Amino acid sequence: MSVQERKERERAGRERLILATARELAEQQGWDAVTTRRLAERIEYSQPVLYSHFRGKREIIGAVALQGATELAAELRAATSTADGPRARVTALARAYLDFAERNPAVYDAMFQLDGGLAFAQEDTPEPLKDAFAALLENLGEVAGDGVHPGVFTELFWAALHGLATLTRAGRLPPEYAERRTRLLVDRLAVV
Repeated sequence: MSVQERKERERAGRERLILATARELAEQQGWDAVTTRRLAERIEYSQPVLYSHFRGKREIIGAVALQGATELAAELRAATSTADGPRARVTALARAYLDFAERNPAVYDAMFQLDGGLAFAQEDTPEPLKDAFAALLENLGEVAGDGVHPGVFTELFWAALHGLATLTRAGRLPPEYAERRTRLLVDRLAVV
């Protein structure tokens, strides 16, 4: 292995460590607790080393959001791959999405609530974000209904899931009705 390859591998390892530490700190204490100073202390590197990877917290949030989008897409595809029929796939998709948001609140915030400097629904949207949307569209396009644009339907369904995730986490919706809300969303919006 060349010196250059070793340096690149070490750099990638530091970047993974920075992001893993940022995620852990954000999940434990919230994104306000994620500062370059704290990250540098936790990973035992200087702040200039952090800045050699990310220009600041905004870029760290963006990188965490891209990781989260990759993970969400994989979880959605895994959840729907074993479901039998369109209704079962949409139900599995909705549950997987809401479960992801509940299990990963800081990552979910990085993806959809915080400014990570990422473009959504544009030409320069990063591939992981496009892929997460594609994972929704793959299962929702077939239940959009006649004459309904599959992409627009997917946006609407996604917005409903996001609203459920956000309102539930904020304590605005009673948790005992979570499953009932999911079934109602699928029953009312998905044409099967």
